[in-house]
Amino acid sequence: MSLQIAVIDDWQNVASGVVDWSVLSSVGQVHFLHDYPADTATMVERLKGFEVICVMRERSLFDKALLQGLPNLKLLVTGGMRNAAIDIPAAKALGIQVCGTDSYKQAAPELTWALIMASTRNLLAEANSLRAGGWQVGLGGDLYGKTLGILGLGSIGQKVAQFAQVFGMRVIAWSENLTQERAAQCGVTWVSKQALFEQADILTVHLVLSDRSRGLVDAEALSWMKPSARLVNTARGPIVDEQALVAALESGRLAGAALDVYGEEPLPVDHPFRHLPNVLATPHIGYVSEQNYRQFYQQMIEDVQAWAAGTPIRALG
Repeated sequence: MSLQIAVIDDWQNVASGVVDWSVLSSVGQVHFLHDYPADTATMVERLKGFEVICVMRERSLFDKALLQGLPNLKLLVTGGMRNAAIDIPAAKALGIQVCGTDSYKQAAPELTWALIMASTRNLLAEANSLRAGGWQVGLGGDLYGKTLGILGLGSIGQKVAQFAQVFGMRVIAWSENLTQERAAQCGVTWVSKQALFEQADILTVHLVLSDRSRGLVDAEALSWMKPSARLVNTARGPIVDEQALVAALESGRLAGAALDVYGEEPLPVDHPFRHLPNVLATPHIGYVSEQNYRQFYQQMIEDVQAWAAGTPIRALG
């Protein structure tokens, strides 16, 4: 068997060095493609010769039109066990196997906490001032004794809550499915949705993107927040109404935002989040850590080996 295997979405050009791909030499040839996502016709032209394609989660869009244009494609492997950019029913209908990988569960909570601290202490402005030859430019905020509001107390939200408790913060949480009992088990106080936004000094989003969560942080929810509060989003961009958030930040209605995810990615060059002084923005690096990439790519290799042997693992859909 000599499969043609493509590894794409490698924005940082690190995939080839993170793990040893040579173990796949017995099943086929691995190619690392470094072009950014493009229109469907270009993607078809670029990928039509491959039976196996390995993708990073939620970068290139594999919709029905693209999948139909790749008649040789037999296996699509994604980082993570969830990828909204893949039309899994369409893949299934076309006889394309889709498999995923586990994730390193610490990466996103650690980035969330880095953003909370950097935003609160105004680290970007202070570091930029020093680089420019200046010195102190403002007063940093404080975390001890303040209230962290967590929107969504799943596995990531729970880890963020543990960090907050170490910092001496009061932690409150709400989501549609969260019960008082489950919150209490995590040492967190359940509150209503409105109370979460009203009481939080920092509100951090940790929901899965769904029809129910899309646009959940809207103009009304933002209007409930204290003018001194900050919003942190490392979950998914569309959970927050970006226009409403930009308006709140531009008017000073909200003190600041720390964001790692956006409605459109990569973020458009002229987007206000790139230049608003009260925004700390990072380019969706929540899962971009050494440990997580090692796990993603190692398990992608395992997925290819298992599928080639006729026993697919970690199947999606």
